[in-house]
Amino acid sequence: MSHTKRLVDDKAKESEAAKVVPTQETVEVKVTGSSITLTQELFDQHVYAIREHFRIADKKMELAILDQPIKVRTEGEVVLEVMGHMQEEIAGKIKQELVGLIRQLTGAGRVIITLELKEEVSNGKPKLYTNTDKLNFLREKHPALAEFQRKFGLEVDF
Repeated sequence: MSHTKRLVDDKAKESEAAKVVPTQETVEVKVTGSSITLTQELFDQHVYAIREHFRIADKKMELAILDQPIKVRTEGEVVLEVMGHMQEEIAGKIKQELVGLIRQLTGAGRVIITLELKEEVSNGKPKLYTNTDKLNFLREKHPALAEFQRKFGLEVDF
């Protein structure tokens, strides 16, 4: 019986030793809340680095959006002005990457990207799409051109 008791005691010690032995695991702790609030001044300090990130990645369409004025409102709201639905779609695709980049560079805890759709301001001048439209516009601007066209028999459609 003492032999059995010794075996039981040995097994109990082994199981206790197994519980006490520390394991070496790497635990990554991420700080979720940051006390830094994103302001226009803080954003302006890092906007060049943000644009450079997209320039190095050769993302020209995204750069067209980022080259427009960017405003930072209260509580970390970044307002991107986009013109047209194509830029709106592209801006929607880069939101996640842009938020991560702004947080990484500025250390701000809360960053929200909002889009403002801006209409292209019409300057009252007609858009000149065809060669005939361009020639008629130039003839109105420079009356001598009509004389040259008549004298030399110039045609715009070739």
